[in-house]
Amino acid sequence: MKKIILILAFIMGASSVSAQQILTPELLWKLGRVSALGISKDGKNVIYKVSVPSVEENKSDSKFYSISVNGGFATEIPETKELLTDKNLSPDGKYLLSNKEVKLEKILGKDLYPELEKSNVQVYNGLDYRHWDTWNDGNHNHVFYADANGDDKSVAIDIMKGEPYDSPQKPFGGDEDFTWSPDGKSIIYVCKKKSGTAYATSTNTDLYEYNLENKTTKNLTESNLGYDTNPLFSPNGDLTWLQMKRDGYEADKNDIIVRFKGMDMNLTANWDGTVDGFKWSPDSKKIYFTAAVDGTKQLFEVNFPGLTRIAVMVRQITTGTFDVNDLVGFTGDKIIVTRTDMNHSKEIYSYDLKKNAWLKLTEVNDKAYAKMSLPTYEKRYVTTTDGKKMLVWVILPPNFDKTKKYPTLLYCQGGPQSALTQSYSFRWNFSLMASQGYVIVAPNRRGMPGHGVAWNEQISKDWGGQVMDDYLSAIDDVSKESYVDKSRLGAVGASYGGYSVFYLAGIHNKRFKTFISHCGVFNLQSMYGTTEEVFFTDWDSGGPYWEKDNSVAQKTYTQFNPINLVSKWDTPILIIQGGKDYRVPIGQGQEAFQAAQLRGIKSRFMLFPEENHWVLKPQNALVWQREFFGWLKETL
Repeated sequence: MKKIILILAFIMGASSVSAQQILTPELLWKLGRVSALGISKDGKNVIYKVSVPSVEENKSDSKFYSISVNGGFATEIPETKELLTDKNLSPDGKYLLSNKEVKLEKILGKDLYPELEKSNVQVYNGLDYRHWDTWNDGNHNHVFYADANGDDKSVAIDIMKGEPYDSPQKPFGGDEDFTWSPDGKSIIYVCKKKSGTAYATSTNTDLYEYNLENKTTKNLTESNLGYDTNPLFSPNGDLTWLQMKRDGYEADKNDIIVRFKGMDMNLTANWDGTVDGFKWSPDSKKIYFTAAVDGTKQLFEVNFPGLTRIAVMVRQITTGTFDVNDLVGFTGDKIIVTRTDMNHSKEIYSYDLKKNAWLKLTEVNDKAYAKMSLPTYEKRYVTTTDGKKMLVWVILPPNFDKTKKYPTLLYCQGGPQSALTQSYSFRWNFSLMASQGYVIVAPNRRGMPGHGVAWNEQISKDWGGQVMDDYLSAIDDVSKESYVDKSRLGAVGASYGGYSVFYLAGIHNKRFKTFISHCGVFNLQSMYGTTEEVFFTDWDSGGPYWEKDNSVAQKTYTQFNPINLVSKWDTPILIIQGGKDYRVPIGQGQEAFQAAQLRGIKSRFMLFPEENHWVLKPQNALVWQREFFGWLKETL
């Protein structure tokens, strides 16, 4: 009997140890990554993909699965083509849409001088000579249609023939940038029909309609000067899209527009928020959309009244400490979506719109998480220096003990107008950071969607202003807690968050013991001279640095420029840079590292030659995380 008790004790002890596993970089890169592909043609199953990174092979492997919309066991399937409706197939089944690159401009030396075929020269006459992580080589994305029943040699028709423009839009556009009209007689596509310097300084994309019969194209949104994107027809055949009003402002309020009987109706004009993605209800009476709100991303609905006197009403459907992400589709009274929170990567859920009830459909990583002791996160409100209430997420380590003192990190979000919600990143992962024994302070500072349009806009042309006070208000408030070791505070961030780190390094007044900046803006003048989307720096900086009579721009390039604060730097700093980052080019990291080194400040420069603004390859990502936490251990 005693022997049995000892065996049971050993088993229970082993189980307890297993349950206390914490998230590490290595475990993070073993998690499956779920992508919802759609609902099957018969409406009975959700089709999805799971990608699992292979660190050894430095790539990811993917498998496809099918699961009932009512839940149950998932079945692995060999392919998805016959199961899903193809949005690129014309309504009459005759034609199939696709896109590919077309060579339209002579850029390369061998284009200009064919006899010099070994030259590697590039010649440009305007901006947009590089974008995100790719140099312009004279190729442009074009939309094509071809006989759906033809063979591989069937002639595909280029609906943008000879035009040096892109659809899908670079660098991230896909087939959401084009769609068939309900009658199959025309194709609607998104394009910014500008080139060179005009392209780099504008956000004015439009919706174009190509008529298959007469081969003509017309601009459907010519009067709008900002972004027009995501064309989609309602089940009743009404063209719908997302629209921003102001040219050059990439983070403008995003609204849902419906063209009904020749009139453009803005359904979200009077709602104080910005739309992320949307989908029509099957009866064409409502549009469901996602949007950031109060530090989360939730599901909303807006009714479509047509030309009746019924008022347009926006209503938040879901609440909770999670993000609703992809809107996959409808089945009966249910909408299929994906969800995340700070401790859990994306899974697929069903939400019953009548019963307001959730059903989790996939459990790809549940077994892995069940073995872990995960952090906890708390929502906190801090009063800012201008008397506003600011939401701050506080993430506490696993097995948190409030009687202990913990090193604490201020997280600075990028964007600068990107939402900080219950998302799950495979690099800037709050659960991973907290699992290494750090308290994380993540403020929804000025410039964050989800707190009203005015809050979101206040950061533009004020990069080093109120937002810096917001950061310090957040860390100072949380530092009052007994569990925060005020002698071991750090600040970390990427992109605008990296800028924030560089700026805070000059004004923190001994608060922080270490800094980490990833692809951060360090010198606003050289940033203006080398970044590729000039419309962004024009808008957020207030104009070029050479406009001496432009008081807004001059304040940006002097008062808000981190390079002018280097004389006050006195704290160790890790600087990370992507070699193919053309948004925040390599010189930003080089200038910052050189300044730190020449001032005698403990510093390290980590260069990823083949990565862009992000770190995507598994082995590089692991190096990133090991160096990140190694630096913190060394300096904090």
